[in-house]
Amino acid sequence: MIVIPAIDLKEGRCVRLEQGLMDKDTVYSDDPAGQALSWQEQGGELLHIVDLDGAFAGVPRNREAIRAIVEAVSMPTELGGGIRDLATVEAYLELGVSRVILGTVAKENPALVAEACRLFPGRIVVGIDAKDGLVAVRGWADVTEKRASELAKEMEGYGVEAIIYTDIARDGMMQGPNIEATRQLAEAISVPVIASGGVSSLDDIARLMTVESAGVTGVITGKAIYTGSLDLREAVALTKRGR
Repeated sequence: MIVIPAIDLKEGRCVRLEQGLMDKDTVYSDDPAGQALSWQEQGGELLHIVDLDGAFAGVPRNREAIRAIVEAVSMPTELGGGIRDLATVEAYLELGVSRVILGTVAKENPALVAEACRLFPGRIVVGIDAKDGLVAVRGWADVTEKRASELAKEMEGYGVEAIIYTDIARDGMMQGPNIEATRQLAEAISVPVIASGGVSSLDDIARLMTVESAGVTGVITGKAIYTGSLDLREAVALTKRGR
């Protein structure tokens, strides 16, 4: 299992939200590229980037900041937020992003995910954000009737590279990840699952490592490494000792 540092972009700056609410943001850096380089120097092996403005607008909003990040680091990057068509997928991959995360469109236009997987094999990840086990879309603003496990099985059939699973009730709240829900999802499918939301300490990393055998291959952390409640170097070292 690898530890994946996150950069959430709002108006070109690094922020963190509480439970996905745009009006509950904390700015941590005005230099996204510099922050990305810092996470790389502390042992990050993959960088998770979210265009928050794009997620809510449905179109890219932080392209220049994303370009600066990709040019600054040598580690692979994954990017989500407002990616709703193949042209945007292709543009970001050409920009140098390693893989693209499709979220809202996975629920609303699954055929696009299937086509993206066909055109860009190994470079499409689906983000499933859930509240009480139900899929939430459009920047978490709308909770649907579809179960996260059901959507994950559909996406697996299209050939996605991984599923990022976020429990939005815990995201940004530093209450620990929903390990049981993450384990259940990972056991229901054969593609790798990346845990997201609520990680606050080294103990959370250790607890997630207990479900690695179920198919949980990574964990995304944002607020915890910004506030210092989790040391990225220590977290990476812990996962490497466990391999």
